[in-house]
Amino acid sequence: TDTNRIETHLLTKAKNASGNSRSAFFNQKVKSLEDHPISKSRIAFRDVTNPTNSRTAIVCLLPPGVTFAHKAPYLLRRMGDEQDEAYLLGILSSVPFDWYSRRWVELSLAFYILSLTPIPRPTRDHPLRQRVVELSGRLAAVDERFGEWAEAVGVPVGTLTDDNPEEKDAAIAELDALSALLYGLDWDDVTHIFETFHRGWDYTERLAKVRLYFDQWKGQA
Repeated sequence: TDTNRIETHLLTKAKNASGNSRSAFFNQKVKSLEDHPISKSRIAFRDVTNPTNSRTAIVCLLPPGVTFAHKAPYLLRRMGDEQDEAYLLGILSSVPFDWYSRRWVELSLAFYILSLTPIPRPTRDHPLRQRVVELSGRLAAVDERFGEWAEAVGVPVGTLTDDNPEEKDAAIAELDALSALLYGLDWDDVTHIFETFHRGWDYTERLAKVRLYFDQWKGQA
């Protein structure tokens, strides 16, 4: 079948690339499909973009068994665990991260730009990091396809979806606030980010929600 052909092709490429020092698969033992990233959930991002779109950094968690094209590259997790993945996904999805990326992106969010973009690195027991992991994990695990990943993160499946728009919007606003605090921003910085993020967008309601969570968490930053 086409699925078998694709899987065989991907597995062969990964095995061949394990000896290439320029490959993400360098020194990785990929003996079967279970060792290949396709068998796990992965963070992917849209390569084609620009600084005037409503969002520049567009990222998501893809379920196991899904393949995608060249312009939707993914991040291969070579170390760490699913909680680290959930934390990174939360930061990459936030407005503060996106605002920074818009300073550098012209037509593509290429790996060389992404790799140079700063990511806050709090300790694993930091309360803000733990909250980012929880919210990001719940937002990403929209259905049972992500069940194994969600279990590893320690979150339930399907609790922050479009079926619960108010709770979902609140979680997204809280992630923006947590990200801003983890970047060490003060409230004037956050206001500037929203005011200059996208020409003509109505950010008033979202910024007000972010302020509530910013004030709630700033004592633990």
